[in-house]
Amino acid sequence: MEVVVIDTPQLGDRSYLVHDGDVGIVIDPQRDTDRVDEAARKAGVRITHVAETHLHNDYVTGGLILAQAHGARYLVNSADPVQFERQSITDGQVVQIGGFSLKAVATPGHTHTHLSYIVRDGPQVAVFSGGSLLYGSVGRTDLLGPADTANLAHDQYSSVRRLASESGPGAALFPTHGFGSFCSIGPATGASASTIGEQLTSNHALMDPDPEHFVSELMANLSAYPSYYAHMAPINMTGPAPANLTLPESLDAGELTRRLGDGEWVVDLRGRVAFASGHLRGSVSFEYGSGSSFTSYLGWVLPWGEKLTLVGTKEDVGNAIRDLSRISIDSPDAAFGTGPHALAPDAPVASYPRTDWATMVREKQMEDTVLDVRRADEFAASHLAGAVNVPLHNLLARMSELPEGKIWVHCASGYRAGVAASLLQRAGRTVVQIDARFGQAGDAGVELEPSVRHQLP
Repeated sequence: MEVVVIDTPQLGDRSYLVHDGDVGIVIDPQRDTDRVDEAARKAGVRITHVAETHLHNDYVTGGLILAQAHGARYLVNSADPVQFERQSITDGQVVQIGGFSLKAVATPGHTHTHLSYIVRDGPQVAVFSGGSLLYGSVGRTDLLGPADTANLAHDQYSSVRRLASESGPGAALFPTHGFGSFCSIGPATGASASTIGEQLTSNHALMDPDPEHFVSELMANLSAYPSYYAHMAPINMTGPAPANLTLPESLDAGELTRRLGDGEWVVDLRGRVAFASGHLRGSVSFEYGSGSSFTSYLGWVLPWGEKLTLVGTKEDVGNAIRDLSRISIDSPDAAFGTGPHALAPDAPVASYPRTDWATMVREKQMEDTVLDVRRADEFAASHLAGAVNVPLHNLLARMSELPEGKIWVHCASGYRAGVAASLLQRAGRTVVQIDARFGQAGDAGVELEPSVRHQLP
């Protein structure tokens, strides 16, 4: 048995191809299935089965697309209310796939109908845990709403212990979430590989002897997650269509200028440094190529369902179209190029200053506002004395709450501050982006405090 990892760092998830050298099963594939096809071609194997651990909340599945393309059996929990043909699978059911067997294990917690899979090939054992047992942590339990959160947290505690018991300490562990996904919660380790045995000595869900303590700790650490999650499971129930990854024709200068003038969402993919120094007025900055930030924050921050125009190089636009398709943001328009004047010679160009902490200490006036766009839990842990907290994902809705005058905006690393600065300027505010790591603020002489008394209600 061999396991091929298909990594999606942009969303912090992994899919897997498991095969015996002849046939294989794909577990939790994403919508851009050409990556899976290529993995199968390289391995020289036929895909005969596709399986889902759960109805995903953070991406659009490619399971049905892949199964139909390969004539494969599509294994989906019989309890999931999907609207397409599938091969139902239930707790305890065993499926033989070539030289190995796959056993479904009910592991409710991340969702009510979550399944994990234990795959055995002689002495080899592998566990595909989806959003159940992760490296150092577990999948979050609040995605179905507050009424279900506590019960699902109790379920999660029991489920991961059952999974560890049934698979044994020598089993290799392959979760779907936990590599930066907002679907994980708790002290995820950032490891790239692990076993059940390692998790028994390092994972708080397996080490905590008190289920009530585990549940209270888990719930205390729940933080905000992207708003687009609300759309993913309903889409996945219907059987998503294949992604359209073709590059559109580039918009001409007149049409791009019109869209900017009409207030449409024009997304500049360049780095935040280049954007700050000069950009088409009215465009917003979502720097591409910064790990998992682009897809999650664009889908979280901008209004769902509104038309987008991407501006950047053909390579960046093509990659962005692929990434956005994974969360069902389909067929954005594009204008290829990087220089604002070349893209739209008649459109106004804008800029705003970037600075560091030391400059802020020297130049900020008493009447200016420091805006912290990190999440509320980050702000509560430590923040600048007197700073106002409006998390980036709430900024568009709460722009009117901000005080008048100049706004100095920061986050943890500079990425979110770059997005926020562009949104603030687009709304007509005077802004300075602090493009520096929050961890460097104290050394620059910035006064910090741990309370949340300046957070807007």
